[in-house]
Amino acid sequence: MTEETNAAEASAESTSGSLSLDTIYGVKAGMTRIFDEAGNHVPVTVIKLIPNHITQVKTLATDGYEAYQLGYYEKREKLVKKATKGHLSKASVENNYVRFAEVRTEGVDAANLGKELSAEFGANTYVDVTGTTKGKGFQGQMKRHNFAGGPATHGSKFHRRGGSIGNRATPGKVWKNKRMPGHMGDKQQTTQNIMVVEVNTEKGYMLLRGSVPGSKNGFVKVAKALKK
Repeated sequence: MTEETNAAEASAESTSGSLSLDTIYGVKAGMTRIFDEAGNHVPVTVIKLIPNHITQVKTLATDGYEAYQLGYYEKREKLVKKATKGHLSKASVENNYVRFAEVRTEGVDAANLGKELSAEFGANTYVDVTGTTKGKGFQGQMKRHNFAGGPATHGSKFHRRGGSIGNRATPGKVWKNKRMPGHMGDKQQTTQNIMVVEVNTEKGYMLLRGSVPGSKNGFVKVAKALKK
């Protein structure tokens, strides 16, 4: 599944060489809690703000659609492939990025190639966060689909199992998408309408109210909420 999102028009700041988009990639640093002015306990997820650069500009003339390609997650130079180094060099980006994603944007400007992104999110605004959920391996129906199971006592032989998965000769098969045991987790998931509690660009972190998908040190996409 491609990592794309509908973004609003970008406003470039030529003096600082930065670009403000409504999408940015960060790292989930973990969870903690803070206290607001009224003394209420607020659980928050800490998002580490990492550098994001425009590594390619896709236009209608050359690609058939408009988008910015973002580069993020740096590695040591010797761990970066030569093809990737050439791609970054063409965009005049000195950072050794190894992960890339596209952000659909209307009215792209080729002059923004190589510019660094700046987070435009403010406190009390809402965002959608996309990440890869924690992998749980092979799990049964009760954990994977929250089945109730059978009675635990009174001589019951039916405990932590799924029930019937079909009839006899009719339909004579198991219907597709039947909820059965299998791989759980490790999939892309988006949580919508998460409130931004604080953004500190100097120290490089963002606080989001509640939990977000993914494990600690996993990459997440923070985008402007579509339904707010």
